[in-house]
Amino acid sequence: MSRFLRFLVLSAVLAAPSGVVAQTEPKPAKELFGAVSSPAPFAARSIGFYSKGCLAGGMELPADGPAADGRNHGPLWQAMRPSRDRAWGHPDLIAFLERFAVQVPTVSRWPGLLVGDMSQPRGGPMRTGHASHQVGLDADIWLTPSPGRALSRDEREKVSAVMMVRPDRLDVDTRLWTPDHVAVIRAAARDPRVERIFVNAAIKKALCRQAEGDRNWLSKVRPYWGHDYHMHVRLFCPKDSPDCRPQEPPAQDDGCGADLAWWFTDEVLHPKPSPKPSKPKPPLTLADLPAACGAVLEAR
Repeated sequence: MSRFLRFLVLSAVLAAPSGVVAQTEPKPAKELFGAVSSPAPFAARSIGFYSKGCLAGGMELPADGPAADGRNHGPLWQAMRPSRDRAWGHPDLIAFLERFAVQVPTVSRWPGLLVGDMSQPRGGPMRTGHASHQVGLDADIWLTPSPGRALSRDEREKVSAVMMVRPDRLDVDTRLWTPDHVAVIRAAARDPRVERIFVNAAIKKALCRQAEGDRNWLSKVRPYWGHDYHMHVRLFCPKDSPDCRPQEPPAQDDGCGADLAWWFTDEVLHPKPSPKPSKPKPPLTLADLPAACGAVLEAR
């Protein structure tokens, strides 16, 4: 039996109802996927949606890229927080990061990239930190450039990304924000494989203010909570992944109008406390994910 056929059979078995499982409280999927340290031995596939899926045949981004140039400016990229084991992705994501890292020194003064969380070896929900990053197509790229030298493992665990947003949340910190930030984000957004880039609303405001010439790339860059230190790059579903579910395309404008203005209203910046505390959502279980994710999780 071929590996792919075994994958389909196991998917069907795991999707079948089980009276035993129904009688017990299912374990959160984040605990199941967070405990696996190797990729699923299948052909590469992104399965499901960015915030409800998994990854088969994942590849790990090497901890260091090649040298930035012949003058010992350090690696073109460095994977941060190695202890998290979240430097995995679909081969399309690895190829994008390798390609983008080569491009960055040509459009800016940055010698290289610091790459934060991508996905776990088999994708899926994470124990901490992200709702998405589940299908191997998301990567957090720090808005702090590489220091121009290789960081030690200890430094990669402890060095922090730099906060780009002012304390009042109304704009970027102009002591830290530079034209290089605009150039790097613009280069990522112009890549045809990139579907979205999420940044803090203040960063989006700065991009709207400083973008010159062609502004079409701005439509991909959208404000979202929690992106003060990095840009979250998301790729389109790959051609080899029919079970990958894309998100709705962004509005066909530069995103610099009323939608952006909403992020600076009191409703967002100074929300009133709810009279009734909201009940936390239950964690995703394996049953909440596409059936094929059971096979991905169980494969050996």
